[in-house]
Amino acid sequence: MENILDKESVKRVLKILNEFDQTLKVQILKSSARTAEDAALSLNCKVGAIVKSLLLRTNNSFILCLVSGDKRCSLKKIKKIINLKDVSMANADEVKAETGFSIGGVSPIAHLRKNPILIDLSLSRFKYVYAAAGHPHSIFKITYEQLIKITRGKEEDIV
Repeated sequence: MENILDKESVKRVLKILNEFDQTLKVQILKSSARTAEDAALSLNCKVGAIVKSLLLRTNNSFILCLVSGDKRCSLKKIKKIINLKDVSMANADEVKAETGFSIGGVSPIAHLRKNPILIDLSLSRFKYVYAAAGHPHSIFKITYEQLIKITRGKEEDIV
């Protein structure tokens, strides 16, 4: 198997993590973390501690929502928060173009384009959360507080 740490998308995540806090590391998983359930099984943690990075399309821009693995993103709540009627899930091509990551490996950091980030308050239940690191087999562990700082995301009730 190719070296996941050599992948350009994973290197971008590593660079941001290192600049932020050198104790944060990318972990390579033997099995896929493509879904929150898969990641939780691989890490032996609660599904809720997995950060789902969901890209939403609005009228003419995008917004990244970081949601707890055991919750569903509420488009209705997001529409109210951003005060727009037209909000939908971005498609795979849009996700790749905006973030530089493929679905299943979308990290909350190191995106190609800067989009606003909303962080689901229900993630605060966990001291540590686990987020994708640019590849379906790579993740990083981070505290909820660090996640807010590193993403400069805004905490909201979005589930």
